Amino acid sequence: MRRETDMVSKTKAPAGGRPPLARRSLSDSVYDAVLAMLMDRQLEPDDSLSIDGLARELGVSPTPVREALARLEAPGLVRRTALKGYRVAPLLTESELRDLMEARLVLEPVLAARACERSTPEFIAELERLMESQDHAGRGPSFENYQDFLRSDEAFHAAIAEQSGNQFLGTAYTALGGQVQRFRLFAGQGVIDAEQAVAEHQGIFEAMRGGSPDETAEAMRTHLTNVADRAADELAEIRQNEG
Repeated sequence: MRRETDMVSKTKAPAGGRPPLARRSLSDSVYDAVLAMLMDRQLEPDDSLSIDGLARELGVSPTPVREALARLEAPGLVRRTALKGYRVAPLLTESELRDLMEARLVLEPVLAARACERSTPEFIAELERLMESQDHAGRGPSFENYQDFLRSDEAFHAAIAEQSGNQFLGTAYTALGGQVQRFRLFAGQGVIDAEQAVAEHQGIFEAMRGGSPDETAEAMRTHLTNVADRAADELAEIRQNEG
């Protein structure tokens, strides 16, 4: 039987609970805090989420917690059921992971080729900056240490989608949202394929800079195929460890 989340016991907060979050904005701070709980596996798949419990743990009112959960629902990281509230999203199934990567393989090589056709010196410089940022970002094991790596990874792919100039393909890519990273959520071990991902991004970049749409599409296809294989292995290992 799944448990109603008692945030104090789940996160092993010190006596007296966490200090109130700084008003960075408060909504963003709460969002980041709950996302970190998910990524660090302080919350388990299918756990029920108590808005009041989260609010007490984070030292805030229920309103920013409710806003954070709504934001996390959009990319599929939590789910809301009428009259029952929010739950942590379950692990991707093997079938869902296969479907997700198939969708990326349909979309992103085309987006990459179109971006290459419309490339500018400014765009190439932006990709280079994002790759450098990713290369220097932490790898884990806590989300605090590797969040910049994931954000740079997402920004690299999003920049290519935007540069394609195809609003319909771009919208389809955006609709994948957090599902792209959802398979990582519950590993609790940081980014384990960092070196491969950085090298594959370099291959995409070199093809893009070389001005060949076909080579750019192929480099993206190779990258995504490798990501799919690594993700499948990671998911299988997680399920095996959970028995």
